Amino acid sequence: MAEAKKLSERVAAYRARLEMSVETLAKESGVSPSVIRAVEAGEVYPALGTLVKLARALGQRLGTFMDDQFTPDPVIVRADERLPDEKSHQAATAAGFRYFSLGAGKVDRHIDPFYIEIKADAEALVSSHEGEEFIIVVSGEIELLYGEDVKLLGPGDSAYYNSVVKHRVRAANGKPATIYACIFMPFN
Repeated sequence: MAEAKKLSERVAAYRARLEMSVETLAKESGVSPSVIRAVEAGEVYPALGTLVKLARALGQRLGTFMDDQFTPDPVIVRADERLPDEKSHQAATAAGFRYFSLGAGKVDRHIDPFYIEIKADAEALVSSHEGEEFIIVVSGEIELLYGEDVKLLGPGDSAYYNSVVKHRVRAANGKPATIYACIFMPFN
């Protein structure tokens, strides 16, 4: 698939520019060498959390690996024109998360905004990475695990947190949910 090739080439190119071995990138990112090799070979579409870790370790923002186009400011995404950004989130999509990028094309952005649909039975993984996240629940209920605490959020509720703390977002009470999420990841 062309999208997998673009993503794999970008990760490999930035690693090569830094003269970084796969093992060093693994150590810096916390992503296993086998996953990095699979990503660079185009065999795996990394989940958002994995891509954030790789981007950070490579000194890049998340959008560096996701963007295929440039759109002049302001970037406007009409609700009825949203397209799923499944090219770099196929693993997450398969697990019940469907991402819609709201910032694609803005190459100088510092946050990555998404509209996310979460299936009732989505397999959510615990994540931890540098930066901050802000979510707003649109529909359904969300269970937010943050550290050892679990919070239940309903429509209109929001959460803003340091994403270096282990966290997990998933649909609650056996029903699907939708959220807006903004992910900020510092880069060099």
